[in-house]
Amino acid sequence: MKVLEHLRTINHHKMLVMKMCFKVGLYKQGLLHDLSKYSPTEFLVGCKYYQGTRSPNNAEREATGYSRAWLHHKGRNKHHYEYWIDYSINPGEGIIGQKMPVKYVLEMFVDRIAASKTYKGKEYTDAYPLEYYEEGTAKLGKMVHPETMELLHYLLKMLAEEGEEETFRCIRQRKKELKKSYRKTCKKLDKIC
Repeated sequence: MKVLEHLRTINHHKMLVMKMCFKVGLYKQGLLHDLSKYSPTEFLVGCKYYQGTRSPNNAEREATGYSRAWLHHKGRNKHHYEYWIDYSINPGEGIIGQKMPVKYVLEMFVDRIAASKTYKGKEYTDAYPLEYYEEGTAKLGKMVHPETMELLHYLLKMLAEEGEEETFRCIRQRKKELKKSYRKTCKKLDKIC
């Protein structure tokens, strides 16, 4: 059990997310981000499967066939698109991703940056979160609402092309327009920044 190593990793990640949330004006979310990681259900699994280069949930999943810690985590943290998966109101569609409120999409965006920085270390570049997204989440289809996916992709592309400082400045200065565009349609996003 790597208790101190895991504690250092989640504290580091939480601090990164908090600083970035503060930069874009998400103060409450910055303070409350990922508190469930300190619960016994998540923390003990993290200590047991700690590797330092990736989420211990992946190692738990490989060892047992599923991740109890992840199931606990995603059900308590609204910045994960998995929290928003539910049955469609349209008969025959089955289970689909619901549209996430913009504040949680923004928290998900900074969470991805912080996770990338935490696990990639000195190898991190602003392009990495976009690459990781395109290798995984972008291929999920109906599990992520199309407008949620479009907004996240837009922000990750801006990060890769413009850098963190410019992307955060844009979010902070244009949050009202971003929310308005997202509410109507993501098609207007290119005009935001």
